[in-house]
Amino acid sequence: MEKQIKKFQNEVSFVSITIATLIITFLFLQSPKTCIPPSALQKPHLRFPNSTCDSTPRHYLPLSKKNARLWSSKSWMTQVSSFTQFFTQLYQNGLLKNHSKVLCVSAGAGHDVMALSKMGLKNVIGVELIESLPLVSRANPHNLPFFDGAFDVAFTGHLMAALYPLRNAEEMERTVRNGGVCVVVVDECGEEEVKEIVRLFRRSQLLSFSDGTLNGRRVTRIIMRKKSF
Repeated sequence: MEKQIKKFQNEVSFVSITIATLIITFLFLQSPKTCIPPSALQKPHLRFPNSTCDSTPRHYLPLSKKNARLWSSKSWMTQVSSFTQFFTQLYQNGLLKNHSKVLCVSAGAGHDVMALSKMGLKNVIGVELIESLPLVSRANPHNLPFFDGAFDVAFTGHLMAALYPLRNAEEMERTVRNGGVCVVVVDECGEEEVKEIVRLFRRSQLLSFSDGTLNGRRVTRIIMRKKSF
């Protein structure tokens, strides 16, 4: 009886091994089926499909066309218009002129840079950790790659979001010439908060601060002039 059971088990094992071997061989030889026709032309410039059934061609737009599409959007134009109104006040106060050299720190996608350029300023540079060419170049706001006193005006709307606000302020101040101005925009705040921000700029004195609106949010604009030694 035991010999018969053992013989049966051996036969089952043999059959199982044979079936498994045949299945593995079949799978190895079988080409995977996808929704992409085998006759489809190979286009190395296309993005890799999200799945085997995603064969829709994806055409990469040149940077110029991407920017043209972005810059013509309603959201973009609205934000640029808001920055234009903001900088016009500085222009009317004589703090901005057509020949002014302006640095926009933490410029994001470059709405502020475009606004200044559209106003007629020729020397405007925007920097950010991630570049958005041609408006914004890549640079670390905590270690700006510019000479001391290279600009007449330094502007930022993201000082309080910086990892090290004091270091950010020092770099803005360093790159502005003596007698130049640093302009900072923060969420709307009171006089005590303004004084705390001004203290970050150790070589400048407060010229003015006022409340207003920028890109739909209530803000406080702080203007400081770098002291001449």
